[in-house]
Amino acid sequence: MSLLTGIREADRSLTKRLAASAPPGLHRALSAVEETAEGTKLWCGAAAVMAWLGGWRGRKAAAAGLAAVALAQLVANGVCKQLADRPRPPREWFPHDEAEDRPDSSSFPSGHTAAAVAFTAAIAPAWPAVGAACAVPAAMVAVERVQSGAHYPSDVAVGAAIGLASAWLTRHAPRLIRVTGSLS
Repeated sequence: MSLLTGIREADRSLTKRLAASAPPGLHRALSAVEETAEGTKLWCGAAAVMAWLGGWRGRKAAAAGLAAVALAQLVANGVCKQLADRPRPPREWFPHDEAEDRPDSSSFPSGHTAAAVAFTAAIAPAWPAVGAACAVPAAMVAVERVQSGAHYPSDVAVGAAIGLASAWLTRHAPRLIRVTGSLS
């Protein structure tokens, strides 16, 4: 069995298992968090609160988080989804009606997960307690994207990797620019 075939089989198996196993209360909670995160509202709201209440540290963390979200969205939705034309998981795998209300864009990668992980990973070094608090809804967004039928687990994993890379690049870009500039 090839690696790609193994990933496809694992994707199918995990997606069906998550779709069938979520109790209604968990399904509602995941849906509520995802709805709040739609269009990055949750992360923009968190950044506004951090900037308002957190002083210099809050403003620094909020700026890093929003910059990482912007980069993650650009890479996930502006580049990767345009290059990969992966269909969403089949609707018949899902015993709920949320699979009817999903985008027509490529399933690969999860832009919601990319944004959630980017924001959380970018703010955590500047304000660890708030980063830890943001990790909970970020994880819920990632699980919801599979459970709702919007993505396969590998779409979410790649979205998370894009989010981590975006956070890293956002935090290190000023230093990288200084080092590159001093080499010329």
